[in-house]
Amino acid sequence: MKKIIQRLKLNKELLFLAMPGTIWFFLFAYLPMFGVIIAFKKFRIAGSNFFDSLIKSDWVGFDNFKFLFKSSDAWIITKNTVVYNSIFIILGIVLPVFVAIMVNELLNKKLAKFYQSAMFLPYFLSWVVVSYCLFSFLSPEKGLINSMLVHFGHEKVSWYSEIKYWPLIIIIMSQWKGIGYNTVVYLASICGIDKSYYEAAMIDGATKWQQIKYITLPLLKPVITILFILAVGKIFNADFGLFYQLPKDSGALYPVTNVIDTYVYRGLMSMGEVGMSSAAALYQSVVGFILIMISNFVVKKIDNENALF
Repeated sequence: MKKIIQRLKLNKELLFLAMPGTIWFFLFAYLPMFGVIIAFKKFRIAGSNFFDSLIKSDWVGFDNFKFLFKSSDAWIITKNTVVYNSIFIILGIVLPVFVAIMVNELLNKKLAKFYQSAMFLPYFLSWVVVSYCLFSFLSPEKGLINSMLVHFGHEKVSWYSEIKYWPLIIIIMSQWKGIGYNTVVYLASICGIDKSYYEAAMIDGATKWQQIKYITLPLLKPVITILFILAVGKIFNADFGLFYQLPKDSGALYPVTNVIDTYVYRGLMSMGEVGMSSAAALYQSVVGFILIMISNFVVKKIDNENALF
């Protein structure tokens, strides 16, 4: 006990620095975990406050999880969620790394900052705003693309009822909106690389491509690995705005736009079952945690230094 007190006294400055973050995590990350019990109850407002209603609600065990697994749409929403997120993970690494390297290699640094700011801007736009911007292009009546098709003698396309176009549209819009943020992360890592590596390579006669291949990419590997592991943990969580706002909640597009998050939202709005939505959120969190642990274990076996923990 004395040793613990002595260590606390020696590290009191660090403890004070860590205290605000610790309090925040306790209040907003760990304390709310008590609410997972809702996933196993048929939650009804039956008291004067939340805790009273929670206690008086009937215990239903795993019945709420049947909402996901026994639905006729279970396979579609699971497939859409996993396939889209798998594509997003791959493109979310390849494209930002490529763009970050290209921006870093620009000789005109003012132009590089302009490109960086221009790519970062869409990240701050909500999907509601983006959906209306897209609608101005895809509107069946007065959309820009349909106007161009008519001008060149083609028929109009009913974009919001044609399934075949939307997987590509969703992927493009997702990367367009997120590439700026991811590029900044990798660009910051590139800027932190010791310049002496490149100077030594130039003296040895290495080309620009060889510098990228043998210096930049290997030194980016730890950041790429960590972001990959974290992204895998969210493979069962879909961006709600992307799949709900962008296609304007068009029923004709459900086969390619309906994911777990949108399905649960529609179920909650139509049936008002809080327990079902809580069960879906718990399911996503547990699966995400398991996937993070598996991914980290695999990375640790291959390259222990780049593992998350």
